[in-house]
Amino acid sequence: MNKLAYTAFVAFWSVIGTLLVVGLMAPDAGAEGNDDELPVISKEELAKHDNPDSCWKAIHGKVYDVTDYIPDHPTPPSVMYEWCGKESTEGWDTKGYGRPHTKAAEAMLEDMLVGRLEDSEE
Repeated sequence: MNKLAYTAFVAFWSVIGTLLVVGLMAPDAGAEGNDDELPVISKEELAKHDNPDSCWKAIHGKVYDVTDYIPDHPTPPSVMYEWCGKESTEGWDTKGYGRPHTKAAEAMLEDMLVGRLEDSEE
């Protein structure tokens, strides 16, 4: 019985190790190389989404619909509303206190991606 348990233990960790290595080697689905496939959002279209019912933000050349997240954001909604319909990289990078958002926040933001801002240099 001990041989069977040992073999299962080694097999389990071998599979875990393989999955980790493959995961590190696989190309990232959100890699910057895929930006060309995103819909292009004009600055005029972005500006139409400047209210609590439809809040889009441009951050580092990408456009995000953050409307549904506003009630869950840790700051008062007014902090988010001031950036609706605008280029918001400054607000994203500094959070008003000079600190950038966390990696966890960046990951959440990717779920809200709607396109890339036209004529963006990023």
